[in-house]
Amino acid sequence: MAGHSHWAQIKRKKAAQDAKRGQLFTKLIREIIVAVRTGGGGDPELNPRLRAAIQSARAVNMPKENIERAIKKALGLEEGTHYEEATFEGYGPGGVAILIKAITDNRRRTVSELRHLFSKHGGNLAEPGAVAWIFEQKGLIVVPKEDEEKVLEIAIEKGAEDTKEYESEIEIITEPSQFEEIKKSLEDAGIKIISAKVTMVPKTTVPVQDESTAGTLLKLMEALEEHDDVQQVYANFDIPENIMENLNK
Repeated sequence: MAGHSHWAQIKRKKAAQDAKRGQLFTKLIREIIVAVRTGGGGDPELNPRLRAAIQSARAVNMPKENIERAIKKALGLEEGTHYEEATFEGYGPGGVAILIKAITDNRRRTVSELRHLFSKHGGNLAEPGAVAWIFEQKGLIVVPKEDEEKVLEIAIEKGAEDTKEYESEIEIITEPSQFEEIKKSLEDAGIKIISAKVTMVPKTTVPVQDESTAGTLLKLMEALEEHDDVQQVYANFDIPENIMENLNK
């Protein structure tokens, strides 16, 4: 069985900290603002990106007023900061490829701060195009490993691209165009959804067998995740479960 190759899976095993809720709200508000400005307006029924952003905000109990205020700022009905999307690429310890999606109001400052984080944790910021080719956009649905037969049956019937089984979860990988249909089929069948989103999935993974390297790599991932401008971090590492267990002790 493959090790923990997905950063998202590792994050789900970490307890949520209330102290970080304010920071999470800030990131989600930025996503809502950019979604309105680039995705086709303030109506979530007509703007899939905004609809997904609102769902993410509701999932962490963001107050309705915060969501509405962010939409108004994006539409110019209230004063707000100008944000732009940016993609950054780099290498972590062990030659792991890292792709970062950010929303910033000062690109130069963000570049400087990300370069510092990479350098501090044994990695380096790379030129555009260095690692982006390793990742491709896919739908990723994670469900509990409970009713395996039903889950796999639905995944196969609805044309899922791949499935991966872990100790307590099953990942279903889909083409972005199939994502909503497969997610709805699972929900209609009474399958609990742990997480579901269109994300970036690595085509290949890099095994990280050394515990020290793995520890430094995870510290870099956490530092990048905690940066205010960073929305998503994707990486192609594969850390064996026994090493993960040692790191979590």
